[in-house]
Amino acid sequence: MKISYKWLTEIAKINLSPRQLADRMTMVGLAVDSIEETGDDYLFDFDLTSNRPDALSHFGVAREAALVCGGAFRRPEIKLDESDEEAKSSASIEIVDSDLCARYAGRVVRGVKVGPSPVWLVERLESIGQRPVNNIADITNLVMFEIGQPTHAFDLNLLRGRKIIVRRAREGERLKTLDGVERELTTDMLMIADADRVVAVAGVMGGEDTEINLTTTDVLIESAYFDPLSVRHTSRALGLDTEASYRFSRGVDPQAQARAADRVAELIAEIAGGRILRSVIDIHPVKLQRHRVSLRESRIERLTGLKVEIEKAADILRALEFEVEVHEDRRLTALAPSFRIDISREEDLVEEVARHTGYDKVATTLPSWGGAGSYLPGEQNRRRARRILMDLGFNEAISFSFVNGERDRLFQSAGKATATLVNPIDANASEMRASLLTCLLDSLQANFNHGTRDVKLFEVGKVFQSESSDERPREREKLAMVLTGSVAPDDWRSNRQIDFYDLKGAIESLLAGLNLSGFTIERGGVEYLHPGQSAALIRDGQEIARLGRLHPRVAALYKFRQPVYIGEIDFESLLELPPDPVRYSALPRLPASSRDVSAMVAESVLWGDVERAIADLGIKEIVSVKLFDTYKGKDMPEGIRSLAFRVVYRGDGRTLTDEEITPMHERVREMIEQKFGAQLR
Repeated sequence: MKISYKWLTEIAKINLSPRQLADRMTMVGLAVDSIEETGDDYLFDFDLTSNRPDALSHFGVAREAALVCGGAFRRPEIKLDESDEEAKSSASIEIVDSDLCARYAGRVVRGVKVGPSPVWLVERLESIGQRPVNNIADITNLVMFEIGQPTHAFDLNLLRGRKIIVRRAREGERLKTLDGVERELTTDMLMIADADRVVAVAGVMGGEDTEINLTTTDVLIESAYFDPLSVRHTSRALGLDTEASYRFSRGVDPQAQARAADRVAELIAEIAGGRILRSVIDIHPVKLQRHRVSLRESRIERLTGLKVEIEKAADILRALEFEVEVHEDRRLTALAPSFRIDISREEDLVEEVARHTGYDKVATTLPSWGGAGSYLPGEQNRRRARRILMDLGFNEAISFSFVNGERDRLFQSAGKATATLVNPIDANASEMRASLLTCLLDSLQANFNHGTRDVKLFEVGKVFQSESSDERPREREKLAMVLTGSVAPDDWRSNRQIDFYDLKGAIESLLAGLNLSGFTIERGGVEYLHPGQSAALIRDGQEIARLGRLHPRVAALYKFRQPVYIGEIDFESLLELPPDPVRYSALPRLPASSRDVSAMVAESVLWGDVERAIADLGIKEIVSVKLFDTYKGKDMPEGIRSLAFRVVYRGDGRTLTDEEITPMHERVREMIEQKFGAQLR
């Protein structure tokens, strides 16, 4: 928000230099980001919070500056020379949708001459970065920056029926706005219409059909109060962000409409000539109520540590134009002025008193605490999981929860509903993420764009999904990872690329580090994973994780030119699993014996199934079974592959002989032949 120091001095008595004033205004909560010297003036750039729309004008800032300087705030007197002709005889106003427009005031000025603005008006607008258009449009802009109430001027003779109707848009209606763009309207948008068509987007921008031009002689001045949420929604939906919509979407003074219309009419008559028709056409179907708020002296000290007497607090509030009544029990009741729409509770009054008493006087203290801190449930395992993955060469990613819905739907569970934001900060990130993979793959794409081809990332965070669009989304904690590139990028002796087994090994290392077992791996069947290189991690019939190579179809959407491997774990379920009991066992004192088996089996046979089948034989002397080779070549029959694995045997208290191992090993071989149709080699 740009504010002219010279303009402020015309409204309020200011005894501080520009830089001193900037420092003082910052200390009362109206932060000044920068000061720029322009000719004989200084331009302040205010960074205002969204709850202070009253300060989006020179009047609003001058009111605060006057209190800071201990001076007076002078509101210019408006003097109108009205004709005998009634405004209502030349134009009419009707509000159809009063829920979105509580008040609409109009003034009529006849016989104006449209042309360039005088030098003083051009210089005043240019000093705050505004481009002059013509004298009528420049006057409406000047008044908006002066008192904070946006206004708009229509060519009265171009309004069909000389009528204003405030209503929602109808199905299929379109409007060409002042920027020359034809816009498609929806039925939830508030419009300004004449007798036949829409002529402006309420609170956002006017239309070309009723624009002020050099042939304009009669002007209808609009000054209204529009619902802030409606203006914000319409502005974002149409991609129109204007000075007017910026103010309307935060909330303007509901009592300023008639005064703003009078001020515009006064300046038009002074600069462009013309006759001001008698009376304001003021349609006010909804009265916005204000309520008194109580403030206790003890509450000020409790919240801020400042000892401010209730009489001093009353003086501060009166200087800010509050109506104040002080009571004998060291409290007061205050009625906020209409422009302070942010005041609704006692804490708001405490803030007003504190900021004008001085934030610098608030002592820096820490709240007392007699308890002891503790980790959240599962926090130790979260930290352990992060350490394990970082030890494996991963980097942790932290991303926003808002995502592109089109990409996020590639990874979400079937039959689940997404959480769509009604008022997103970014139109390209309008949904709450249903999968961590969306953000991780965006991060991977950014790495590729910067020339980094060897990437290992993981993220721990919440995802949001629900059973239906009517249900509030449920949060669930997930852990996702993505791997691609070289296994050892810094080792010139190895150029092996990451494959499915590196991803599988990382997940197995994570489970081992968390002391969890009892998982089985089955073939995966989700659309975004390669059908031949994907798997699901199962425990007790529940899917805990999905892992595999990103499907080429999805990789093509991201323009990935190298294999990418991804995994997503239901981390919340994982943290709920009880860890395996830790038992001590002595190191084996006796040597073990091993026997290798090479079996030709169908490609559909999973190694995990073979491993479980051997364990189910119940041979207690088998201490491990490990796969050490797989082979499929041209000399192998179609649909067949070779598995080579090693079975290790060890006796309890003695060394096993060949005669004891042989029958046990034969049981293993026979079972593999019979159960899996294997051909042993």
